[in-house]
Amino acid sequence: MLGIGNILWADEGFGVRAVEAFHKAYEVPANVTVLDGGTQGLYLVQFINEHDRLIVFDAIDYGLVPGTMKVVEDDEVPKFTGAKKVSLHQTGFQEVLSAADLMGQYPERLTLIGCQPLDLENWGGPLTAPVKTVIPAAVDTAVRTLRDWGVAVAVRPEGAVVPPLLENDIDVENYECRAYRPR
Repeated sequence: MLGIGNILWADEGFGVRAVEAFHKAYEVPANVTVLDGGTQGLYLVQFINEHDRLIVFDAIDYGLVPGTMKVVEDDEVPKFTGAKKVSLHQTGFQEVLSAADLMGQYPERLTLIGCQPLDLENWGGPLTAPVKTVIPAAVDTAVRTLRDWGVAVAVRPEGAVVPPLLENDIDVENYECRAYRPR
């Protein structure tokens, strides 16, 4: 499971915040990786090459109403860049998928859970309300997908110590509530 995006640009952080929310709420078996892919771009090819099934959270410009979640699966996920990028990152996620495909390591199953952003220009700003609101539904979709794939997903026990997915106070509670956040 992979969350991609840049938390410094408002709704561009959707993917990172969604994978963070999943990690805080659920436990998965040791053979399942939950990763904040941030803005690593082509460095993520190795991660993809090591997994036969992949769920990706990302902010995607579908041209829909902001906060709209759209799920795209398997062959419906574009591998090659056209005139309109699916990903909003400098290196589009299509290029990452294309590189994995060229290496013969494309995932057997792929689910892209995207959210239409409202604001990508607010440097240092938090997720907007319509995008933040869709995170629970995105996490639920990921849980259903994993369970459909036969993966045992369990709700974390209340009070469980959750290892941080994001270090250095960039998790949503610290980053979006601190005065030192970039403006």
